[in-house]
Amino acid sequence: MYTNKRLKHVMTTPRKHTAHAGLVVVLVCIVLTGCMTTRVEENKHAATGIRAEESIVIIEASYNTGNETEDSFVDCVTKAVQKGRRAIRVYPDEAFVNDLFPWFEARTMPRGPDGLPGLLEHTGVKDRIRASGVRYIVWLNGDTERTSSGGSLSCAVGPGGGGCFGLAWWESDSTYKAAIWDIEDGEAVGVVSAAVKGTSMIPAVIVPLPLIARTQSAACKGLARELQDFIVNEGPY
Repeated sequence: MYTNKRLKHVMTTPRKHTAHAGLVVVLVCIVLTGCMTTRVEENKHAATGIRAEESIVIIEASYNTGNETEDSFVDCVTKAVQKGRRAIRVYPDEAFVNDLFPWFEARTMPRGPDGLPGLLEHTGVKDRIRASGVRYIVWLNGDTERTSSGGSLSCAVGPGGGGCFGLAWWESDSTYKAAIWDIEDGEAVGVVSAAVKGTSMIPAVIVPLPLIARTQSAACKGLARELQDFIVNEGPY
């Protein structure tokens, strides 16, 4: 059994080379996107690998609370995984659900890899999955939340014109996890996760200037790249 755990931690905060260089990097960070901290992690339990004719399917999982992963994030990961040097084919999730009717309907589908062994015992289920060319089932869950906010921003219009003054800010946390099941070997092979925290702000001196930390987009890109590496690379690193 492979036991592999890799952690990537990328921060936009500059290294302490010089005070001037640090100030420049901070200003660029704020002006372009707001500031973000990204954490990408994988935990691999078994060897992987995928052939050219094989594909993966990305299934939207639900939390115990019933909140579903955002459709926009699932679409983003699906598109990103199919691009680049390590591009992987993705079988449409709707077609997969239809192929496996009624086993992947909302009320009957397994909530994660732990529920697959029992499902695969049903007659014909494994054959249907193999016929679709799907090698890995990826359960994706998570969400983006606003964790805190503050500041004050006011706008007014008068005889001489109008404008806005003040500073409003908020922090967002995008946390997502993908659990991967290998149909061919009949086992869970590991988990890939991405967590991005960012601070957005709107400073205003007459004209508001939104500086948005796009944490969900960053989490999508990080998770997709790590998922590609996880599946394409056969053994542990």
